[in-house]
Amino acid sequence: MARVYIGVGSNIDPTVNVRAAVAALRERFAPLEVSPVYESRAVGFDGANFYNLVVGFDTDLPVEAVAAAMQAIEDAQGRDRSAPRFAPRTIDLDVLLYDDLVRDQPHLHLPRPEITENAFVLRPLAEITPERRHPTLGRTFAELWADYDEGGQPLRQVPFSW
Repeated sequence: MARVYIGVGSNIDPTVNVRAAVAALRERFAPLEVSPVYESRAVGFDGANFYNLVVGFDTDLPVEAVAAAMQAIEDAQGRDRSAPRFAPRTIDLDVLLYDDLVRDQPHLHLPRPEITENAFVLRPLAEITPERRHPTLGRTFAELWADYDEGGQPLRQVPFSW
């Protein structure tokens, strides 16, 4: 079994879309470990704030099948793939980690660089798996978060009911 962590984000009707994405993940991959939900500003473009969280689960599926499942959930929720990379979205599901796999392919980068670049990825990841080590940096996610300068990316925890 592989331990997988997925970054979840939305800035189009985020309450509805985050709830629907987590329900779809739960239907397919339960049980889930779910972080708190955080609100953050859009990165890379001017747009509505995002809701972000991280979800963890175990699976026997190969990483390519997990990535395809994430795209299928995004498509079911109306993800517009013709939009620019940095644009509003109904839902964004990124495979952040697949065990300790390291891979750099055009559509599959593991571990995802956003883990150490964005507070809205690193903080929830550090909250649900603080002692897990980053596959290439060797530091725990708790250590990485403790050293992260979140001044440029303030987060606000959002009360969220599932």
